[in-house]
Amino acid sequence: MSSGMTELAWFKSSYSGSEGDSCVEVAIAEQAVHVRDSKDVTRPAFAVGREGWGQFVRFASEC
Repeated sequence: MSSGMTELAWFKSSYSGSEGDSCVEVAIAEQAVHVRDSKDVTRPAFAVGREGWGQFVRFASEC
């Protein structure tokens, strides 16, 4: 993980349970939204453009 990734403010969804299972964390940066596995933060995260993230969230909220 790059040093810039450690400086991000990561947070879990408010829908995450307290059991610690199957959850992702996101960090919003100026140019992208970063996503990582909350159970293993040593694995590489990925980033998606803010517009693409917005489209994903709108789609997911319609399901």
